[in-house]
Amino acid sequence: MTEDLQAWCEGGLGRLVLDRPGSLNALTHAMVRELLEVLRTWRDAGDVTGVVIEGRGDRAFSAGGDILGLWEHGKGGDHAFGRAFWRDEYRLDRMIARYPKPFVALMDGIVMGGGVGVSAHGSHRIVTERTVVAMPEVSIGFLPDVGGTWILSRAPGRLGEYLAMTATRMGPADAIAAGFADRFMPSDRLPELARGLETRGTGAIDGLAGTPPAGVLAPRLDEIDEAFSEADGPAIVARLERSSSPWALEALGAIRRHSPLSVACALEAVRRARRHADLESCLAMEFRFAWRATQQTDFLEGIRATIIDRDRRPRWRHARLEDVTPAEVAALFAHLGDEELDLEGDGEA
Repeated sequence: MTEDLQAWCEGGLGRLVLDRPGSLNALTHAMVRELLEVLRTWRDAGDVTGVVIEGRGDRAFSAGGDILGLWEHGKGGDHAFGRAFWRDEYRLDRMIARYPKPFVALMDGIVMGGGVGVSAHGSHRIVTERTVVAMPEVSIGFLPDVGGTWILSRAPGRLGEYLAMTATRMGPADAIAAGFADRFMPSDRLPELARGLETRGTGAIDGLAGTPPAGVLAPRLDEIDEAFSEADGPAIVARLERSSSPWALEALGAIRRHSPLSVACALEAVRRARRHADLESCLAMEFRFAWRATQQTDFLEGIRATIIDRDRRPRWRHARLEDVTPAEVAALFAHLGDEELDLEGDGEA
């Protein structure tokens, strides 16, 4: 067991702590593989009644995957490294979604990208006043993954398209409204919840949950629907450009900052996901993009500009969203033949 993941059983509960606070508990490949192994063991253990997962410290549950490692390998021409990471990560997300025992995620602090994958697919998802949830992948040349397209596509109206294309951050109320979480609880009650889960099971949540501070998305839903129900990316941008609303200008500015190719693919992925019948289909779709990401997308350049050089001046493959063609987007979602995602590798029957 790596020092980056703490796992033990207490009072019939499997306890998991993501333990990389200096890196905002970002998930390494080793952590993903260990989570898979531990969850398989606890799934089949008669004395384990449920699982609780949390992050070390009060800043983050998990800010995502360890993208620095992905950049280092991809830049060096090792594309297999990222593909293996995403394959195991998506298997883990699917295992959590189908886990036969209560899986309680304490989503305290920052929850983004890969952190969403190991929390928002759980059976019980708790947010606090410190929670910030987002799928910010388009800002680094990727797209919402870890099953995020499944959640986004089931959000009210066209909220999914808006969140995917703008990488907007959500507080606790908005995260609940968008389908990423279930209940709100003040952060100082989380230790009491952990003890209560040992004695009363998930019924302990009801006695400690409360009402979150008001969100900001609900008053904007009509405006979001009007703009993001347009036929394609350029039409959405044109609608936002015609608006004098401060919200519309903010959304437009976000879209213009992000990778045009990723924004176009994020929009396509959410709309494809809306037609999919299950999470597994969405994970398979996301994996097709991920498999190509270090060679055919803006992913490595996005990490360079954000994490490596930190110049915040990415040189995207396209100048504008309007320059991305449907054929380019379709190619990134094309079937992979023998490389298609095999979810049975997680040990499920």
